[in-house]
Amino acid sequence: MNKVLKQIIIWFLIILILVFTVIAILGIWDVIDMERVVRKLLETLVVVFASGAVILFIFSVVGKEMESNK
Repeated sequence: MNKVLKQIIIWFLIILILVFTVIAILGIWDVIDMERVVRKLLETLVVVFASGAVILFIFSVVGKEMESNK
């Protein structure tokens, strides 16, 4: 995988963790309704995981095709 792509993924995951941390802290302090937010966070994580799996599959297929063409 390209070094720039790895850097982008790393920064995306760091930002995602920071957002979830801020939401968790707001829930602990009862600023937001945690039950609703946790459900939305879990749904979001499932969507991010599924899209990541599809992207990984696409990269693996395209990578194999590019290697076989060389």
